Amino acid sequence: MHKLLIFNNEKLLRQALTHRSYVNENPREGEHNERLEFLGDAILNFISGQYLYSRHPQKGEDELTRLRSGLVEEKQLAKFALEVGLDFRMRLGKGTIRDGGFQNPNLLSSTFEAVIGAYYLDNNCNVEPLRVIVEPLFNSVSGDIVETRSNVDSKNRFQEWVQRSGNINPPKYNTKQIGGQSHTPVFKSDVFEVVNGTEILRGTGQGRNKKDAEKAAAEDALAKLKNWDL
Repeated sequence: MHKLLIFNNEKLLRQALTHRSYVNENPREGEHNERLEFLGDAILNFISGQYLYSRHPQKGEDELTRLRSGLVEEKQLAKFALEVGLDFRMRLGKGTIRDGGFQNPNLLSSTFEAVIGAYYLDNNCNVEPLRVIVEPLFNSVSGDIVETRSNVDSKNRFQEWVQRSGNINPPKYNTKQIGGQSHTPVFKSDVFEVVNGTEILRGTGQGRNKKDAEKAAAEDALAKLKNWDL
């Protein structure tokens, strides 16, 4: 068993592996893993940021941001999930399983983030035990692959445009589910540029998960700004 799956509090791990679709079919199972996913996403961004900062002292903010995107983007996190053995450990609803949930990159990456968040809590909110586990996963990713993936990340490209325009505020995304079933949701995202406290709508997009919707919104913003120097 991978070290990431060794918990003192087995209930935390159980929650981290539990998708909303499973709870919908088994209401007595308690809370699903979405709050832990939120926490794990933040922790992964922090660890990957420090990891890249220490290993690439010659690179600037824009390059580091692109590299970080390549390390923590959905497909890469899904591969990490498979590497640590999360696929068939995920607790999914029957409909989600029929739809290929155990191989779904979004579910794999989301569960990986949730387990990261749970492991952090299980270790008394100490990030160091996680760093020991996560950095070898980062080491296994080719730098060329990271560069290739990150260079096409629409969210980072839009953020770079915002920064080049002299705005220090990051883009703001408003994302919510607008339809679909628990195992096939549809999300809508609006992305805003924040200028002097005023939110300016720049793009809108939809996707099967929050990340895809936000990327679609960023792509829409970039398309609208195509006459600018991107």
